[in-house]
Amino acid sequence: MDSGEIYLPAAPPAMPPTPGLPSAHVPSNPFGEQASETGPVGRARKRLGSAAAAVIALFAKFFAVIKGLFLLLPNLKLVTTLGTAMVSVVLYSLFWGWTFAIGFVVLLFVHEMGHVIQLRREGVPASAPMFVPLMGAVVMMKSMPDDALAEARVGLAGPVLGTLGAGVCFAIARATNSDMLSALAYIGFLINLINLVPMTPFDGGRAMAAMAPGLWFLGLGLMVALLLLTGNPFLLIFIVLGGMDTYRRWKLRGTRSIEQAAYYRVSPRNRLLVGAVYLGLIALLVAGMHESQILVSAGHSFRIN
Repeated sequence: MDSGEIYLPAAPPAMPPTPGLPSAHVPSNPFGEQASETGPVGRARKRLGSAAAAVIALFAKFFAVIKGLFLLLPNLKLVTTLGTAMVSVVLYSLFWGWTFAIGFVVLLFVHEMGHVIQLRREGVPASAPMFVPLMGAVVMMKSMPDDALAEARVGLAGPVLGTLGAGVCFAIARATNSDMLSALAYIGFLINLINLVPMTPFDGGRAMAAMAPGLWFLGLGLMVALLLLTGNPFLLIFIVLGGMDTYRRWKLRGTRSIEQAAYYRVSPRNRLLVGAVYLGLIALLVAGMHESQILVSAGHSFRIN
């Protein structure tokens, strides 16, 4: 049976060299090719070839990573939010521990998502929520809303959803008798209350744009007084930012242009609605802080109410 193998005839025996005649050079390769160099030059060529192959492989991996990053571009906002959130959790955990730090960042996220949802409803492009350690979180608008009433809705949406988030935390705390969750609810109410200061870039300043822009100066004065009372250096950052923004916007309003007049034109009914939501939030947040406040002494917590 044919096995598919090929048999070649055996090579004839080599003739012994004739005495007195120089022996011919017999190549080591039966096909007559030159043998590869095994000396220093050959080894150097092999090393260069290996190095070139490694460089090519490195470039291939680099371009593969670049391609992967381009594929991730649609999710870049998610990466930004998660990355800054993780940094904030790590930093806050140094003061409050991991559990409280995670809960605090979640409450901040709920607050900012209120802005994000309303910005989308208003058709205003904005950045993803970004966390700023020791200063909270922020959503950057890429353009202003159509008018002051829309700006007020965007500004108040954060405290509305944030108050709801803190309220859920408080309800769970009461159901489980958890002092840690009560403290978390308390700080959630407090953060949302601070954001209602009637000065930009705070949410209360956005509401004032539709209610009474002149109250921006009242908010600025309150922040200065708070800085003098507490000596907190972070307040100085908000005072500088708020002062610059208040000056810029008040100067624009002073031009009395048609665009500025149209932007701040809000009906009395809508002013009352914005004012009712604003004052109602303040009352609700103060009540929430009163109900959730606890004291800690010698490792034991004591409820105030």
